Amino acid sequence: MKKIEINNDLLKSLIALASVIEARDPYTGGHIWRVSRYSILLGEQYGLDKNYLFVLELGALVHDLGKVGVSDGILNKQDSLSEQELQVVRQHPVVGGEISKNHPLYPLVRYSILEHHERVDGTGYPGRLDGDSITIWGKITSIADSFDALTSPRPYRPALPVDRALKILSDGKGTQFDAHLVDLFLSLAKTDTLNHILGHAGENRLLLSCPVCGPLIVPRPDIQEGEILQCPSCTGRFRIHRAGDTFQLEYTGSKSGVYVPRPDEGLIQSILKRKRKTVTL
Repeated sequence: MKKIEINNDLLKSLIALASVIEARDPYTGGHIWRVSRYSILLGEQYGLDKNYLFVLELGALVHDLGKVGVSDGILNKQDSLSEQELQVVRQHPVVGGEISKNHPLYPLVRYSILEHHERVDGTGYPGRLDGDSITIWGKITSIADSFDALTSPRPYRPALPVDRALKILSDGKGTQFDAHLVDLFLSLAKTDTLNHILGHAGENRLLLSCPVCGPLIVPRPDIQEGEILQCPSCTGRFRIHRAGDTFQLEYTGSKSGVYVPRPDEGLIQSILKRKRKTVTL
């Protein structure tokens, strides 16, 4: 057993990096937050203690670090990827591991980064691990990641209905996913437990769609009436107006031509509130 101290600055640096990388992709706004929340709910159902749940949450938040090594042209391609392009995408867990391996918190996040595309039948990537050789963190992150990918819009398709996404998870029991964990996730879906996560980028932060080009825009938690938001895809500038529990976007008619990804401070503060002083693995 090894005790790892959780330093605030180290934690912030890791989450900030993950959120900036996510902000590059206009179709994955809020993805890492949603994957972390689905993972925690599933981990609780499985019976993980608070120590393991924090490791799970942190790993889920940074599982896609390696996508920094995938070009925008591949990430946002609207047609089917070529075999060569698929091979590039399949390297992102390895790239994520390389990026983070010298970070002091790497022992906590390595499994979610490296294993979230492994399959229990041994046909996943990058390590072709199977069954019990995949850790509980890898197995849970895989299910949470897949469910969010299915229920979120992509350049090549709209978001799938929840029922269809759950059917795909169920069909993957014992091949792509751990069967027991899928059953636990399906039991969560029978309640309203997932509703506050679907379509959100944080607690009470509904995702917005760009009125000009369609991809996602993530509002800050402290956004104020009349402020300007920018689309990460078309770089259009929009004035924000409160509309009930969400916002409407008024196009200003201008595009900056440049989009600068920034850390999600709301996400960083939420994880700092729940952080543990030490984690023992």
